[in-house]
Amino acid sequence: MRKLKLVAIVLCAAIMGTEAYAMDLSLDRAVEMILDESQDLKKADANVKKAEASLDAANANRWFKIDGTATYMDLVDMKNPLKSYQVSLPPELGGALSYYLDKQVNLPDKIDIPDSMFMAGVTITQPIYTFGKIGNAVKSVKSAINMANASREMTAREVRYSAVDMYWTAKMTDKIVEISRADLNAARDARRSLTAAGRANRSNLVKIESDIATKEINLSNAEFNRDTAHRMLKILAGIDMDTELNLTDEFPNSFPDLTAGELKSTPQWDALNEQIQMYERNAKSKRAGALPTLAATASYNYIAYGPNMSNMFGDDNMQSAYWGLALQVPIFSGGANMANATIEAMNAESARQDLDKAKKLTTEEYNRAIDQYNHLRGNLKTLENARDLAAKAYEFSSGRFASGQTSAVELAEVSAGLYQLDMALLNAKYNILMSAESVKKLGE
Repeated sequence: MRKLKLVAIVLCAAIMGTEAYAMDLSLDRAVEMILDESQDLKKADANVKKAEASLDAANANRWFKIDGTATYMDLVDMKNPLKSYQVSLPPELGGALSYYLDKQVNLPDKIDIPDSMFMAGVTITQPIYTFGKIGNAVKSVKSAINMANASREMTAREVRYSAVDMYWTAKMTDKIVEISRADLNAARDARRSLTAAGRANRSNLVKIESDIATKEINLSNAEFNRDTAHRMLKILAGIDMDTELNLTDEFPNSFPDLTAGELKSTPQWDALNEQIQMYERNAKSKRAGALPTLAATASYNYIAYGPNMSNMFGDDNMQSAYWGLALQVPIFSGGANMANATIEAMNAESARQDLDKAKKLTTEEYNRAIDQYNHLRGNLKTLENARDLAAKAYEFSSGRFASGQTSAVELAEVSAGLYQLDMALLNAKYNILMSAESVKKLGE
């Protein structure tokens, strides 16, 4: 019985150990997983394939087309709808023909008129010159493909930026938990040193207890924010929610010079520029709709006819074929071609305004990200020195508090100053990293 209990305990320990397993996750791996899981990126890929399929459809208009027709007709005698159409011949007609032909001609009283007819034909048409209708349409679709590719690149950069932001946000919550826990432990150490010296001063004890309660809340909030950030990271990366994460990348202690030149092009600008080209080429294609089309054409037709359906396919069937050039000239369309061309031209003008606006805003955002990186990087050393001095001040103050030379109020002020500088230093490193990511996202 004892052996069974021991085995059960070992199994429970193994299960708990398995659940406590933490997955090591680096920044590069997290970005790769989020890019693979991104629905926005998958949608952008689908848009590229859609644009490429549109090019095949536009190019199809360059090739010949084969049209087939099959028609059956039946002439109906209104007096006898179910009988063949018959014509009565006067008797004098036979005599007249015999006289002119100088031989005896015997004609029937009635003759059947072929009233059943079947026609089948095939027509081949090959465009030769369309005055820009097809050419500009194809160029427009090529611009649409370039626009889709630029939009995909823009989406990929946005997703990557969001992935990096999510990773460093989660890492920052880890650090905040560490800072909050260290701050709480320092307050508890101060309480122990206060009570270890004998009878503690009541006001100091009350102040310490109040600080401990506040810092316990701060730690609880920090842990909640950390768990929330980790859940969001798991969702974006497609990681099981029960998996614990160990974010292996650390905030760097130093940052290199940022090499960023003048902003000359971005995927957003490329997409808008291709959009302008697409609308302008569409406008040219619409205008060309009012011009003629020169095409080569060939046709073959088979015609069968007879008095009724049963004897329609006899020896009197006909065949015809032809080939040549056809000039198709639109005569009147109610102004639809010019109206559609005007719509496309206005769309191009709207896209041109969007491009001008995007250049101004993106350039400002790009330059601001560079300035922010350099500004925060320049102040980082000063901030680190201030934090180190605050740590020494807290060390001195806690020593004086332990010997009864200072109050809990002064210790709390020094502790709060250290906590704020720890947070400020962490936030500065996060902002420096994200400023560099902004430059990558916007730059060439």
